[in-house]
Amino acid sequence: MALSPAVPPDVVPAAAARGEPPVPREFTELRAVDPTILQEMRYATEHTFVGGPVDGYREPVCLLTRPAARALHRAQTRLLRRGHSLKVYDCYRPQRAVDHFVRWAKDPADERMKAEFHPRVDKSRLFADGYVAERSGHSRGSTVDVTLVRLPAAPTRPYVPGEPLVDCAAPREERFPDNSVDMGTGFDCFDTLSHTDDPRVRGAARANRDLLRGVLAAEGFVNLPEEWWHFTYEPEEFPDTYFDFPVEALRWRPAPGSAP
Repeated sequence: MALSPAVPPDVVPAAAARGEPPVPREFTELRAVDPTILQEMRYATEHTFVGGPVDGYREPVCLLTRPAARALHRAQTRLLRRGHSLKVYDCYRPQRAVDHFVRWAKDPADERMKAEFHPRVDKSRLFADGYVAERSGHSRGSTVDVTLVRLPAAPTRPYVPGEPLVDCAAPREERFPDNSVDMGTGFDCFDTLSHTDDPRVRGAARANRDLLRGVLAAEGFVNLPEEWWHFTYEPEEFPDTYFDFPVEALRWRPAPGSAP
């Protein structure tokens, strides 16, 4: 089911030598644009809804198109003044990772992580309910999964494979610890409570969702209503292209004097 998207002519050829699709020069590492934004790249870890690292995530690196990265930097500057930081869970996502999600969703026997990520949703409903799709805006390079962290940031303890799982929609003090402020659910929670404007989300969690959305909207990001963490920078650099180069540190650097 792998796709063969059109690749713009201005690309970096280094990846081709390793048998991988090339990385367009319009992409950058977020850390090169703003090293203060926290990164917890979940799909490179064991703590995912598929039960382990996701195909294509070779290193825990956030890659984005340059306009999206710069817009996050502007949002971060505003948030730092308020004692908060952005934290990204996912950025560019290769098509092979999306294919991994699809294979997992079509396997009814694999419910290792159900108790945390989709306790009230049967896997047979994941496509119909919009939680999994055969393509993702993340693969176009201008979409991020992001949250807020109150500074100074406390560490997040490592996930231990096989540890008891807790419902992602449980109260914050009960679910897996995350140094994010309370957003009403954990990240990647397949539940209607994750809908950004779900009326059941009140108090501090509602204020935190509104703050995140408001600051990002001011810099050109549009929220996906079904996921409080999902934002796309518009206009997109590649609105019709779904890339499949792996997530890893870029092996090239901008030419001297070029903007990050």
